[in-house]
Amino acid sequence: MRSYGLSDEEISKFQDPYYWLTYFPPLAVEDLKAFGLGCDWRRTFITTDMNRFFDSFVRWQMRKLKAIGKIVKDLRYTIYSPLDGQPCADHDRASGEGVIPQEYTLIKMEVVPPFPLKLGVLEAKKVYLAAATLRPETMYGQTNSWVLPEGKYGAFQINETEVYILTERAALNLAYQGLSHVPEKLTCLVELTGQDLIGLPLRSPLAYNEIIYSLPMLSVLTDKGTGIVTSVPSDSPDDYMALQDLKSKPAFRAKFGVKDEWVLPFDIIPIINHPDYGDKSAEKICKEMKIKSQNERDKLDKAKKEVYKGGFYLGTMLVGEYAGMKVQEAKSLIKTKLLELGQAVVYCEPEKKVMSRSGDECVVALTDQWYITYGEPDWKKVAEECLASMNLFCDETRHGFEHTLSWLNQWACSRNFGLGTRIPWDEDFLVESLSDSTLYMAYYTVCHLLQKGDMYGSDTSSVRPEQLTDEVWDFLFCGGSYPESSDISSSLLKQMKQEFDYWYPFDLRVSGKDLIQNHLTFCIYNHTALMPKHHWPRGFRCNGHIMLNSEKMSKSTGNFRTIRQAVEEFSADATRFSLADAGDGMDDANFVFETANAAILRLTKELTWMQEVIAAESSLRSGPPSTYADHVFANEINIAVKMTEKNYNECLFREALKTGFYDLQAARDEYRFSCSSGGMNHDLLWWFMDVQTRLISPICPHYAEYVWKELLKKDGYIIKAGWPEASMPDLTLKKANEYLQGSIVSMRKLLQKQISGLKKGNINVSSNLNKPRVGLIFVNEQYDGWKKECLNILQSKFNSKTHTFAPDQEILEALQQGEIGREGNFKQIQKLCMPFLRFKKDEVITVGVQALDLKLPFGEIEVLEENSELIKRQLGLEQVEILSVADSNAVMKAGPHASLLKQNPPSPGNPTAIFLSE
Repeated sequence: MRSYGLSDEEISKFQDPYYWLTYFPPLAVEDLKAFGLGCDWRRTFITTDMNRFFDSFVRWQMRKLKAIGKIVKDLRYTIYSPLDGQPCADHDRASGEGVIPQEYTLIKMEVVPPFPLKLGVLEAKKVYLAAATLRPETMYGQTNSWVLPEGKYGAFQINETEVYILTERAALNLAYQGLSHVPEKLTCLVELTGQDLIGLPLRSPLAYNEIIYSLPMLSVLTDKGTGIVTSVPSDSPDDYMALQDLKSKPAFRAKFGVKDEWVLPFDIIPIINHPDYGDKSAEKICKEMKIKSQNERDKLDKAKKEVYKGGFYLGTMLVGEYAGMKVQEAKSLIKTKLLELGQAVVYCEPEKKVMSRSGDECVVALTDQWYITYGEPDWKKVAEECLASMNLFCDETRHGFEHTLSWLNQWACSRNFGLGTRIPWDEDFLVESLSDSTLYMAYYTVCHLLQKGDMYGSDTSSVRPEQLTDEVWDFLFCGGSYPESSDISSSLLKQMKQEFDYWYPFDLRVSGKDLIQNHLTFCIYNHTALMPKHHWPRGFRCNGHIMLNSEKMSKSTGNFRTIRQAVEEFSADATRFSLADAGDGMDDANFVFETANAAILRLTKELTWMQEVIAAESSLRSGPPSTYADHVFANEINIAVKMTEKNYNECLFREALKTGFYDLQAARDEYRFSCSSGGMNHDLLWWFMDVQTRLISPICPHYAEYVWKELLKKDGYIIKAGWPEASMPDLTLKKANEYLQGSIVSMRKLLQKQISGLKKGNINVSSNLNKPRVGLIFVNEQYDGWKKECLNILQSKFNSKTHTFAPDQEILEALQQGEIGREGNFKQIQKLCMPFLRFKKDEVITVGVQALDLKLPFGEIEVLEENSELIKRQLGLEQVEILSVADSNAVMKAGPHASLLKQNPPSPGNPTAIFLSE
């Protein structure tokens, strides 16, 4: 705060949480205005009880959800901050958004007396190594347990008689799940290392061997699970290789003090039949992959993924009372049995590390609190129906929502402290910050009538917050009956109702991709629960986060900018230009300083050009567009209008910038060059400046308004001018121009190659006698002969629905049965035709089925002749002739160079040029 100029006296005021709400929001509004944000500021509001109108709205929403059974109170596992003393929802986290509790089965492996000296103080208690597993059904195959030799462990008192040995992190999770001698506190009786645990004799549930031992494993994690791992070498590649290392390496055993009798007698115990790897799947895959030791991490991870998936989903139990049953069916039954017998307990921890904004590492706690029943089958089905009808703009976004709906279940909607609205029926709790913002799109529609433009809620409003009863909100948003008992004026109620009906359902909600897994999915759920189907959301557009110059924003490294700083450094429009260019879709956008600086130069240069054109207005060609160049440029403007409208509608701002600015300017520059001495058309240039200004106005509004008023002298504001009208683009004309420009590029390369050859031959090309001055451009406008037959065959063998060709053998058979195939040696014909067939098939993939047409959709000779002056100017020639290769008299003009037409014969779309010095 000091870095932003706040005094210590001012900073001290932030001890009051409500001071944050009065200090920062007005500054944010001013920054957004400087940025050029165009919005109805009357509809701004604060989402806490500081705004009593919004507070009433949230209370109604929560009461209504509770009334229809969507909010319940229950004991549930939830991510929890011990320091804050309350659940830690996504918006309360510094890291770990979207992380949920991971449930394990904690296997109680009893330590068999007599205890070693280090555990002597525990003699009177039941002591267990507590191993967390996701696969309780594999416990039949235990041969030992694993510990990390240098790992830190503790013996923690769970109740009066039981002690669990595990990591302190795991013990803390258990303490918040009701498994600690003192609730939410640790009672560590002995501090231990993994080395202290090696060799402990264990009696483990379901194990075939009566006694197994605790052994060292170098890859045991102490930041996941409990740091104690059960070993099932029949089905775990990690366990198999670690056990083999101990068995085959005496020096390795000696290093950790492992006795032979703890290892050598224990063989693999087959427990599951794997469809691909048999009853000893780990052993088989390790041998197949030639894994030599427990240190080959990449190979072991790949092996584990392979055998675990098949073993669980397709495997069959071979032992125990559920022998013959599918593994995935037996799992829950075996888990239930272990829990009922007291041989295991349920244990949860965050699936990944979660840090609260208070700097506290979170645990999983079993809390009694209010939950919204997201994930309830019938409600989930309706939410999926809503999602299916929504416009999400990209598949990645849709997959994100589908994944969230698949796992989201009973969201904790209350917390103990913070800013927000109180739970109406339990005022000791607040509504969690992601649960009070699921329906506020509806509140936007009426808040300006309630708040009188005051984001905090106006004291001068004609409505008091207490007048906004549940009946009033039901009438406004849920199709409820008119609230006859309300003392709000009938005209105001009807006006608010009309506002809501006008704006709803909302067409678009723009938000960050990190909110798919909570806020936005909640939005779908709550709309489907509280509103009729015709008011369900229609679209979400999700975007990524922002980087600066390809690096993550970070205050500590200095790679950081606020909106205000960017506006002051680059200007508002250059900042917006660079943001638009930063990227579309869900990938993180990359704001590049160089782009912002270049935008300043580019926009300034364009202003200068327009000023010069306007100053030289009298020199421009008058009358309607008439030349080929005029028509091409007008067509490019039409294309820009249509494509840019499409891109804006799809929220593709980088593409809109491309089609509405970069491509349009490129078309203008091409037009300037094409016109030459003939001059540019006045009406066309004025239309171009009008269109370009309108197309860029959503991105650069200040620049556009200046051009609109000061240069083009238009009335009113450009934001009210509307979208420019445009005719349907002539795609044939566009192709013809692409053909023209592509041909010029190809001919220029050929000419430069010819000149380079002359220079290498020590021929003076600066002399008019040797310099190429004449261009003979030969055209073949239609395929004929064997190429024509090949194309006809490909057309007949192309499936327009699947966009695929018939198999090559079928195409060859058609070729053999055709006229060309019956003429002679088919092997020679095949050798001649196959390269062309392959080329054309590939071309269909890149340009479409029109690649199979026998001729182009325009006259090549006509296009080239109409632009012969442009070709001469572009190639630096004095004379250009457009000739048909089918005309023998024309071919004779090539003289001794006619052989080039056989070496490089022209074909539709590919003219052949011959350059002569006379």
